[in-house]
Amino acid sequence: MSNAKSANRAGKLSASQKVDDYIKQAVYRGQLQPRERIIEDELARRLGVSRGTVRESLLRLERDGLIVTTSRRGTFIRDLSYEETKVVFNMRGKLEGLCVRYMREAMKPETEVVLNKALRKMQEAATANDDELFYYADMEIHHTIWKLSGQPLLIRTLNSVMNPFIFMIARSRSFRTAMAEKFENHKEYVNMTLKLPLGRVESEVERYFDKLYRNFIVSVSPVDQPTEGNSWWGSPVLDQP
Repeated sequence: MSNAKSANRAGKLSASQKVDDYIKQAVYRGQLQPRERIIEDELARRLGVSRGTVRESLLRLERDGLIVTTSRRGTFIRDLSYEETKVVFNMRGKLEGLCVRYMREAMKPETEVVLNKALRKMQEAATANDDELFYYADMEIHHTIWKLSGQPLLIRTLNSVMNPFIFMIARSRSFRTAMAEKFENHKEYVNMTLKLPLGRVESEVERYFDKLYRNFIVSVSPVDQPTEGNSWWGSPVLDQP
């Protein structure tokens, strides 16, 4: 997100929403990592808000699952266990499968045009070998599908819960696949969402995300494989529900 866009967005947010937005964007950009501690006083000074405002935001983000507060230790960006990572992929497959189905049921002539435009951005990022642009182009394709579903509840759920975890996973472990190949995979995915018979498309989207999960598992070296109760970041999962 450009500085101009960020400033414009920040101007429209309440004080506590400004804190929400800052933390989420920091996670998306990799500036806040799993298990990294959030210091209330420091965050309040940085954003020019009160500690009460920061605390209000942190309570909301904890409810949404992005952060975790542990007794006598503080507040941290949440990490994901082996089991939770699989749940993230499964949830996303089912929710995005629903989005694709609704998108197809409400199909309009411009649907394919909009998706292909998002796909071209990914191709440009791959050609430029720009990882950061590629991450955002990747998410734009999926955000476009979510929006084209025309289902506000689905869109809110995916935006509030899935985005932070998706970015955590993407930044913590590359799939060790060339960007050109990942682009071709997305090209096939977009074509599938547009062309596959309506009765099959939802289950095929779920299958696509299950394959992504299996590729993710393969991409992690045996040394990094988590044991039960450990996170992908090589240490015990912080106390969390």
